Amino acid sequence: MFKLKNYINGELVEPASQQYIDNYDPSRGVVYSLIPDSDERDAELAITAAKEAFKTWSITPKDTRSKYLLKIASLIEEQLHELAVAESLDNGKPLHLAETVDIPRAAANFHFYGTGILHYAAQAHSVEDTAINYTLRQPVGVAGCISPWNLPLYLFSWKIAPALAAGCTVVAKPSEITPMTAYLLSEICVKAGLPKGVLNIVHGFGHKVGNAIVSHKDVPLISFTGGTKTGANIASIAAPMFKKLSLELGGKNPNIIFADCDYDKMLATTMQSSFANQGQICLCGSRIFIERSIYEKFKTDFVAKTQKLIVGAPMDSKTKIGAVVSKSHMEKILSYVELAKQEGGTVLCGGEPVNVSGEFENGYYLAPTIVEGLAFDCRTNQEEIFGPVVTIMPFDKEEEVMQYANSTQYGLASTVWTQDITKANRVAMNLHTGIVWINCWLLRDLRTPFGGVKSSGVGREGGFEALDFFTEPKNVCIKLK
Repeated sequence: MFKLKNYINGELVEPASQQYIDNYDPSRGVVYSLIPDSDERDAELAITAAKEAFKTWSITPKDTRSKYLLKIASLIEEQLHELAVAESLDNGKPLHLAETVDIPRAAANFHFYGTGILHYAAQAHSVEDTAINYTLRQPVGVAGCISPWNLPLYLFSWKIAPALAAGCTVVAKPSEITPMTAYLLSEICVKAGLPKGVLNIVHGFGHKVGNAIVSHKDVPLISFTGGTKTGANIASIAAPMFKKLSLELGGKNPNIIFADCDYDKMLATTMQSSFANQGQICLCGSRIFIERSIYEKFKTDFVAKTQKLIVGAPMDSKTKIGAVVSKSHMEKILSYVELAKQEGGTVLCGGEPVNVSGEFENGYYLAPTIVEGLAFDCRTNQEEIFGPVVTIMPFDKEEEVMQYANSTQYGLASTVWTQDITKANRVAMNLHTGIVWINCWLLRDLRTPFGGVKSSGVGREGGFEALDFFTEPKNVCIKLK
């Protein structure tokens, strides 16, 4: 059985405990590798290494840091297929999705920040002929980066790349559910010659490794992506220690469809925004609101297309819906389907496990599910399910659908479909979300700020906002006379 290792101070090492965690292939429901069951001892070693490396990495010229990041990006591109296979096996997502989205985006993250740091500028302010003020942006220190299981390397690199570019050193913890590509990134960093201690990757459970990183006095900033409950726990530890915090948390995103939309484009994109990655993307539109005049047509077409989606083995090129990430997560999703029924909802399609024959018969497969007939404020429409389950609901007036859309504790993303640009801008202005897509979904520009409001998070990732987070501004005032 293959054993992953931690990456500490430039070396691939076993955990101090010599204990390991089972790593499951969700497509088959079997253990296929072992993950280090690390603890505070491993975290301490990593933080010590990162703290020492910060002394030199923080003053390393930007163009040198850039070259390391670009080398890592190039190696990810060279190993794209290998990384995609590992991501698909570890996560259950279709291979073609990992090949076209996850791994290319991971390479793009390193490339973007490898070049972006060369163009990162500070401000200067002159006070007539009396004084001049300029701002220094200096790296903060050791960054704790904790990423989720749904887009493993994609989101792992989304945190690590800007931190390294800014001059911080990193102690990172990938999800213990999907650790494989983080381990392969360790090997890539060794191959790239990244200086020792600049990046450290410690595998293990959140209550051991994650808490050790978050609570350590020598880790002054934390970047976390994951569930809102976990984010609240991290904030309760980090806030009294006055750490900088970036929290990208849950979502319950509305997809608002007006009758004047481009219907064919809307329908095709709504299929993606509902069920991509088995609905396990924080940006998926899980609450679909349709203007009443086209509701019945949409329902008929949407159900028909959904029923044609092929649920199957991730490596099969015909597969559109792969396995969900774990047995426990599958059980959670099914429990929400039962809740929807109890709350008066009607399951129009799906709502049950799918048996994939042969070696995949024990995998965690679910049919994509559509539910109608629920109140906008019921639990099913208010709580994050994070699976291939969407609800549909008609509306009559713009004011009505705005109430529905803004009713949850979350405020991450939203989608609006209309050809009326005035209405589109008005709705975008009134939506309580950090991101609004108009006539599209998941169209990402790495220069733009990413994050949510309310219980969907604190702070912004992406673009120069990420470099701002990993640096501290210092004002210098020079009197001229």
